[in-house]
Amino acid sequence: MQFTQKDSEILLNILKSRRDVRGGLFLSKEIEEEKLKLILKSALYAPSVGYSQPWEFVVIKDKNIKENIYQNFYKENEKAKKIFNSSLYDSLKLEGIKEAPINIAVLYNTIKKETLGMTSMKKMGEYSVVCAVENMWLMARSLNIGMGWVSILDEKSVLKTIKKEDKQLISYLCLGYVKEFYDEPELKSLKWEEEKKFNEVVSYL
Repeated sequence: MQFTQKDSEILLNILKSRRDVRGGLFLSKEIEEEKLKLILKSALYAPSVGYSQPWEFVVIKDKNIKENIYQNFYKENEKAKKIFNSSLYDSLKLEGIKEAPINIAVLYNTIKKETLGMTSMKKMGEYSVVCAVENMWLMARSLNIGMGWVSILDEKSVLKTIKKEDKQLISYLCLGYVKEFYDEPELKSLKWEEEKKFNEVVSYL
């Protein structure tokens, strides 16, 4: 299959428009089942080391489970507040766990056998799952569905809540339609960090 310049421009626009969506933006509107499946299927097209496909996805709609995960976040976020100790951090809404109609726990199934591509770099299995998450993020954005990645969580507690204690948590995602997509990343707008320039991160040998 060959793609056109127009296809490349559309992809670039989707990449540039991807946002980490947090609380205060999610709508209660349910995600259509066919669109949810499309987002999940997009993950399966991600590259994986040795074609191991070590990912697993737990779709969460249950309010009690969401409440449990939220309490996990709240506890961990109180610890983080002490680390950053700033009014800007206190003002940030860093999750949409209960607001978002769908939560997805993305898991890594530990690869126990010798796997092509993992004999030297043992983390390649986990990195493969991260690639799957990025696929989901871009597909969701192309469908005008917001996605947020919640990382302020105690991993063991999450796994216990969803009864997957033999797995590894790679990401916890919140999905839903949103009021708006910001023109640029929120933390960039708030000047939490400065955007790095192309020449700062690219070198040639």
